[in-house]
Amino acid sequence: MLSPAAVAAQTATSSTRACAPRDVVVDRLAEGYGETRKSIGLSANNAVIEVFASDDSGTWTITATSPQGITCLIASGQAFERLNEALPVDDQDA
Repeated sequence: MLSPAAVAAQTATSSTRACAPRDVVVDRLAEGYGETRKSIGLSANNAVIEVFASDDSGTWTITATSPQGITCLIASGQAFERLNEALPVDDQDA
């Protein structure tokens, strides 16, 4: 089984992206790498961007899910760390 980093590297060098229905990708990240969702956001093109990571191994994966429910691997790596920084004041940009 390839690590998330190896999948991303392979994806970056091929003409096809590593994509599948969201439930398939989420299950693979959880069962294969122990990664769970750590953050979520919405991109300008209405894709859902998610960061998955394992607190045990430190691996992480960033995915983008289209409005049609297809999830693609965007990037992955190692040494994930959770930060506990203060949020900006409401009237200030991040």
